Amino acid sequence: MHARIARSAVRSAALVAAVTGTLTWAPAATAQPSEPTPSSTTSASQTPAADAGSVAITTNDAAGDALPGAGFLLLDATGQEAGRGTTDAQGKVLFNELAPGVYRLKETSSGSPLHDVVADQDVIVTPGATTRLTITDPFKAATVLLQVKDEKTGKFLPGATVNIGNGDKILLVLTTGPTGTAGGELPVTSRSTTFWVKQIKAPAGYDIYKPAKTFTAGPGALVTVTVTTAKTATVPKPDPSGKPTDKPTAAPSTPGSTPSDGGPGGSTTSPTHTSTPAADSSLAPATDPRNNAVPPTAPVGSLARTGAGSTPWVLGGSGLLVAAGGATILGARRRRTTEPEQNNEAESN
Repeated sequence: MHARIARSAVRSAALVAAVTGTLTWAPAATAQPSEPTPSSTTSASQTPAADAGSVAITTNDAAGDALPGAGFLLLDATGQEAGRGTTDAQGKVLFNELAPGVYRLKETSSGSPLHDVVADQDVIVTPGATTRLTITDPFKAATVLLQVKDEKTGKFLPGATVNIGNGDKILLVLTTGPTGTAGGELPVTSRSTTFWVKQIKAPAGYDIYKPAKTFTAGPGALVTVTVTTAKTATVPKPDPSGKPTDKPTAAPSTPGSTPSDGGPGGSTTSPTHTSTPAADSSLAPATDPRNNAVPPTAPVGSLARTGAGSTPWVLGGSGLLVAAGGATILGARRRRTTEPEQNNEAESN
């Protein structure tokens, strides 16, 4: 038993010695001075100044003039505000000390009653560099009110269509509604822009107003444009009752164009030959032994004389021939009645 107690005491002493040796080594291992090492989270949240970037903005209008007083807002990737500023007299604003990344730029105000703001856009910031942007604010659109009227009565006319443009470009197409009016917006590129108006469709029963009109408009202005048009001329219809009218219905015919029956194939026109044939002794009337008139014969190869210009001469000549023939016949009859009487007297003697 004493031996077992002695062996237990030896083991306990050895264990105590081992524990004592371990405790005395630990301070020696930590005796060297040391500094805490920063965690990775702390390193990511802290950006050295050398890695920061910036955004420089210059604002002007379409004419190239600087726009002071324009307001801008810069948001980071999480939607938090990273900067806010207003352009100076030269139209410039600068955002400094920005961590690299993608930002959202918003223009909150143009600083001018004649200009509109631009749409939102993304901006990339690179380490140690300045991102430069030029923002061009557009002019505000002009509002156009179109009116189409009757040129005599001033009545508003629906259904008219016009094109409105600048230079060789058509910017707006308007069609008047039931009230005879229409409206729209025109983009303006300067403080005073000239536009043209051309009617391409007339209201029902009216003619198209062909001349092109022009007008000027400024940014944000309200302009009224009036187009007048005339009614379409109508041709009078013939009276169904058949009563004569004062207006001629057909052009008068001219000599030589009077139609004549040309058979079933159509109509022909009478010749217009009006030359006068030369005098010829062969055309003189011939008489027989009884002094009776014989109708003249036409010379071979000659054409009948026709036409309105020769009608009086033909009628006159015919009258003379009839009169001469009548006188000849009357003389012949008288001679016949006197010849028997003379013969009877001679026989009686």
